[in-house]
Amino acid sequence: MSINYETRYASSPQGVKAYDTNQLRSEFLIENLFESDKLNLVYSHYDRFITGGVLPVNKAIELLTIDPLKAPYFLERRELGIINVGGTGSVTVDGTEYVLENKEALYVGQGNEKVVFSSKSSNSPAQFYLNSTPAHKAYPIKKIGIKDVEVIELGAPETANARTLRKYIVNSVVDVCQLQMGMTSIKQGSSWNTMPAHVHDRRMEVYFYFEIPEGQAVCHFMGQPQETRHIWMGNNQAVISPPWSIHSGSGTSNYSFIWGMAGENLDYGDMDVCKITELK
Repeated sequence: MSINYETRYASSPQGVKAYDTNQLRSEFLIENLFESDKLNLVYSHYDRFITGGVLPVNKAIELLTIDPLKAPYFLERRELGIINVGGTGSVTVDGTEYVLENKEALYVGQGNEKVVFSSKSSNSPAQFYLNSTPAHKAYPIKKIGIKDVEVIELGAPETANARTLRKYIVNSVVDVCQLQMGMTSIKQGSSWNTMPAHVHDRRMEVYFYFEIPEGQAVCHFMGQPQETRHIWMGNNQAVISPPWSIHSGSGTSNYSFIWGMAGENLDYGDMDVCKITELK
């Protein structure tokens, strides 16, 4: 089989307080997203969010339905966001091909039946990072290039959090039901992302860390503001963030991450900021 999937169930904040390192990692860390000629998916019961990775090296890979969806095809009742973090590749949706260069994205709406991923070259294969959420309406497919995104400069060198945020799949760029995706790149000399930290009880989130240099790592912080936990992250790994949890990271080098969200609303600014001095 070229498709692997697993299911992750929701955890309460009270339960997570008692987790040891291994259990914390097994519940929230997604370690192996990219394997040659495979599609790996994690189906989370937090807002029915699916996180995935596709690495087509020697053959094209089709996005087939999985058993938890109870659907004849993957996007019968879902929408899909794709960001390419590898070499040039293409996504063919119901016969129409969309070429994605590195850091270009594609939004695919509900009702599209056949989605196929391929690479231009096996020597420099595409790496398609996927987020998918339930959808209530069919919106048009849209490619989002580097020049199409909304760019925001945040932070400062003095607080070690200077970064560039790019909004790819948000309602101000493309029509969506609930999925939101974007990319943040930490500038050289800085290490912190999303600091001050925040929670948003109306949405869950997944962070995908990439462009982490060999031999370096990112420490991802999660948990309730007054009872935080941490998970050490490697390159091309993702972490699930529940609605009750902060989501912030600090790296031993600069790096990038893709954030994906789903929930009750499309208000990017809907967050409850936690004072740095009150974190425990």
